[in-house]
Amino acid sequence: MVTGQYLEGATISATKTETPLIDVPQSVSILSREQIDDQVLGDIGDVLRYTPGASIGQGEGHRDQITIRGQNTTADFYVDGLRDDVQYFRPLYNLERIEILRGSNALIFGRGGGGGVINRVTKTARVRETFGGGTFGVDTFGSVYVSGDANIAASEAVGLRLNAFYESLDNHRDFYSGDRFALNPTATVRLGEDTRVIGSYEYVDDDRTVDRGVPSLRGAPLEGFVETFFGAPGTNVTTLQAHISRLRFEHDFSDSLTYNSTLQYADYNKLYQNIYPIGFDDVANTTSLDGYRDTTQRENLIIQGNLVWEGNTGALGHTLLLGYEYGDQQTRNARRDIFFAPSMDDQITIGFSDPLAIPAFSFPAFTRARSSDAEFFSIYAQDQIAIGDHFIIVVGIRFDRFEIDVVDQIEINDGAADGNDGFLSRSDSEWSPRIGLIYKPQDNVSLYASYARSFLPRSGDQFLSLSPTTENLAPEQFDNYEIGVKWDLQPALSLTAAIFRLDRENGTTPDPNDPGNSILTGSRTEGFEVQLVGEILPGWSVNAGYSYLDADERGRVVGAALANRTLAQVPEHMFSMWNHVDITRRFGVGFGVTHQSSQFASIDNSVRLPSFTRFDAALFYDISDDVRMQVNVENLFDEDYFPAGHNNNNISTGEPLNARFTIRASF
Repeated sequence: MVTGQYLEGATISATKTETPLIDVPQSVSILSREQIDDQVLGDIGDVLRYTPGASIGQGEGHRDQITIRGQNTTADFYVDGLRDDVQYFRPLYNLERIEILRGSNALIFGRGGGGGVINRVTKTARVRETFGGGTFGVDTFGSVYVSGDANIAASEAVGLRLNAFYESLDNHRDFYSGDRFALNPTATVRLGEDTRVIGSYEYVDDDRTVDRGVPSLRGAPLEGFVETFFGAPGTNVTTLQAHISRLRFEHDFSDSLTYNSTLQYADYNKLYQNIYPIGFDDVANTTSLDGYRDTTQRENLIIQGNLVWEGNTGALGHTLLLGYEYGDQQTRNARRDIFFAPSMDDQITIGFSDPLAIPAFSFPAFTRARSSDAEFFSIYAQDQIAIGDHFIIVVGIRFDRFEIDVVDQIEINDGAADGNDGFLSRSDSEWSPRIGLIYKPQDNVSLYASYARSFLPRSGDQFLSLSPTTENLAPEQFDNYEIGVKWDLQPALSLTAAIFRLDRENGTTPDPNDPGNSILTGSRTEGFEVQLVGEILPGWSVNAGYSYLDADERGRVVGAALANRTLAQVPEHMFSMWNHVDITRRFGVGFGVTHQSSQFASIDNSVRLPSFTRFDAALFYDISDDVRMQVNVENLFDEDYFPAGHNNNNISTGEPLNARFTIRASF
């Protein structure tokens, strides 16, 4: 087996055109399939440990949740450039690569994406090729992973491919378990030399324990209970069934004019229920608990089309993009609050024991019963203008029309006397500009400056925050200012660096005194990022990055004085480095380190997660050209750490020393 390259030379997602990364006026990190396999990365959280400027959240133990440049989101996820915004853990089994684009991205991706987005690029069927492979892995916690990838040339014009995986989940936490699997058949059909049709269907099924970590004590995570489960086994569960279908049409009118259009229909059915800690008292030896049961059904229908022309007008070269997007997202969400029989309330304080002895409870009362229909239409234009050999201007604008209608059944039942009749709606029309100036003193070096704007409607990233008050408020606005440098030190080695400022106006954050409500606030994140990716020497691949983030509120006043706070879950310093070195033709080693400085668990800045440094290592051995064995050791020195939180009393504990044994075969 041949060691793959970590460096990807071009991206389509950043501009919707095939553009070398050195000509993109934006910070972009790409994790290749080779690095995903080398490190046995299993989910988005693993990926972000090696992405400067981005960090993971706990996601309440049932979803991907990320913070990019200080902006927390559960919805800025895309697959092949199309929205994939329901809350769940996204598997990585069927990917060619993962792209993390930092900075506001409304021109390319539409609403949201204020701090950045994550786009997964999936594998597709190839014509005139037949190949396959499989992976089996097991770790010292007992997790088992199996995956397969098979491509068949059905004819000279038809290719068929199937990717599938199964994983039995386990970790260091008491009572934690789960199973997930997915399958993704694709087909590619060539209708002549200039036309292609690509169809795909993916089914994802995920059933696991919801674990919301440990509470805090006197301003820090509770220590000494790394394995203790502050929930109810059998009750803390989440399930997901997702059906995602896509049909893509591509046509080349000529060498300079191409068109593509994609139709996606996705159906998600999500449930999670949990009991979780809201406090701990070591003097009284008690812990306090809360809980709820939540269901979401969503259907996404999205149509997107792009016309790309490459040509010249006089001395100017152009890559002109004209595009449109239409979407209809229908969502039903319901929540039932918990009821503890002894306290006759939705919260209870009990004597602490390990495991917890939780008294009788049920989920009888609806606290939310909403349905929404969000419809959007967008048109956009972008031109990448080459001026001579040294200058490129990237300029574009997007218009979005976003409309949402909400039916709140609880408010309907309550009547309109409180000013809310249960019928809410909001329409927004927004322009999102982008401009980038690139100077290339030589072909392998670019200096750039850019500005981009994005917006987020008041319904929030999950369509749940519209109210009679927010119904009258303009969308949140994100403005990203950035200057940077990209330098291809060698054909397979790239260094990138950027300084940026991201301003957010009319933002919202959970009220730490009442997490069910939000506080209006502005914020500013200023920072610096640098990343080195590629092959330093033949057989030595590296991905190293560092980010500095200074993220604070803007305009918060208490007692007639400014009282801005640090944004939650934003480590000031993050550093990561992963190396793969081939010692011989068949034997290689890997070693890496991640460091994260301390961060606040919530906006009230009362609980701080301590800094940590974690080391990982790996051994690779090729039994033959087609079979590889590897051992990945995580947390090599058994560091105690807390990688993420959701609030002051839901804090994840890091996995102790563990190892994963993997065998890969190809044919």
